[in-house]
Amino acid sequence: MNLMNNPELLDRLASAYALGTLRAGARSRFEHLAREHSPVRAAALLWQGRWAALSEMQAPVQPDASVWIRINNLLEAEKSAAVQNRPQIASRKNPAAHALAWWRNAALAGGLATVAATAVGLWTHQALKHTAQQQLSSLQTQLQTTQAALEAAPQIQYVAVLADAKAGPSMLVTFDANHSQLVLQRVGAVQEAANQSLQLWALPQKGAPRSLGVLGRGEVEQLTAHEAEVQAVPTLAISLEPKGGVPSETGPTGPVLFTGALIRRQL
Repeated sequence: MNLMNNPELLDRLASAYALGTLRAGARSRFEHLAREHSPVRAAALLWQGRWAALSEMQAPVQPDASVWIRINNLLEAEKSAAVQNRPQIASRKNPAAHALAWWRNAALAGGLATVAATAVGLWTHQALKHTAQQQLSSLQTQLQTTQAALEAAPQIQYVAVLADAKAGPSMLVTFDANHSQLVLQRVGAVQEAANQSLQLWALPQKGAPRSLGVLGRGEVEQLTAHEAEVQAVPTLAISLEPKGGVPSETGPTGPVLFTGALIRRQL
């Protein structure tokens, strides 16, 4: 059978030769044809490249030290053969010898390409793994930073604007559920005397007023309170009391300066 007229058979034989499953007489005949016909050599080289490329798809494996020793031995053997046999001179006298030398070099190059592809695949896998670990570590750090920022950020659930008898706003009150904290900011010009204090009261729908704390003299004051103390309170009030305030049980004893509805925000 003329192999040149049967591309499908040539392709199968070239594949088996490059893979190493073509043996004995069949392998010798294929090598003889490859020396004589360039299409056969081209088909074999094509399949050597294909098999070498498959190594990139496999899990990387660290080559054993003996592999590098064998490669070095092959290279040294080729150098020795080149010096002893003078293939360049022989090829001018015998074209078949030139083709055989070319074929051996091509086979060696294919083997080296396979080993090199495996080594490059291993290095690439390790580099990608290291990069992925760095990216994961960075994302974890960003997540922790974001969570910390969210926990530290105020969660304003209740707001009240306390106004005087003329409806002039005098105090802005917010409740931060994250920190169980009432924050009061003066927005009016009121200023108590040195022997007096402003005291914040919760005015429930039923029952007596309940003290939520005594304000200092700063522009912004913070009072500790739990959500249960404010969630059912419709109105807040501020009274003017003796310095240091009065007990919650007595209720406001001085004039009520500011009042306002406590509104729950929709988060």
